[in-house]
Amino acid sequence: MTLRSICVFCGASPGAKPIYREAAALLGHTLAERGITLVYGGGAVGLMGTVADAALAAGGEVIGVIPQSLMDAEIGHKGLTRLEVVDGMHARKARMAELSDAFIALPGGLGTLEELFEVWTWGQLGYHSKPLGLLEVNSFYDKLTDFLDHLVEERFVRDQHRGMLQVGGHPATLLDRLEAWRPSSAPKWVDRKPH
Repeated sequence: MTLRSICVFCGASPGAKPIYREAAALLGHTLAERGITLVYGGGAVGLMGTVADAALAAGGEVIGVIPQSLMDAEIGHKGLTRLEVVDGMHARKARMAELSDAFIALPGGLGTLEELFEVWTWGQLGYHSKPLGLLEVNSFYDKLTDFLDHLVEERFVRDQHRGMLQVGGHPATLLDRLEAWRPSSAPKWVDRKPH
């Protein structure tokens, strides 16, 4: 699969350790180096600003999608290739998904997790067949991936759907995995019995 654009979900905070900013910068640089357009939430703050600035500095194309309310709060990035201002969060997520061939989550908070799980659910239900991944930084997502394995063990998630989420500790490795990924045709339902 050729990836022309990737949506990156990440924190509007820089996090507690410099390693998170370093990983965001490396991802932005790697995307630009590979000629992949960065699509993200349009902010100039936190890891959002870091990944965008790194991609731009490396000559990459960056498209931001931001709700009007956040533009009004003056956190929109003013130096992007293109910044689209939309009505709200639902429109933002739908537009980012529309513009992207794949999705990557860097470390982040509730918004990052919500965006990742929503787009993953859309894939599970067959609304798209785009790969998604976690960029593992400083064991940030270890407990989450353990819990996701627990969901499979308890038969709430199929192995095939768990496998939709690729994990890599380096941007280049993760991008290679996303490009090699192929969608599963397994239905969402683990046990479907007539009533």
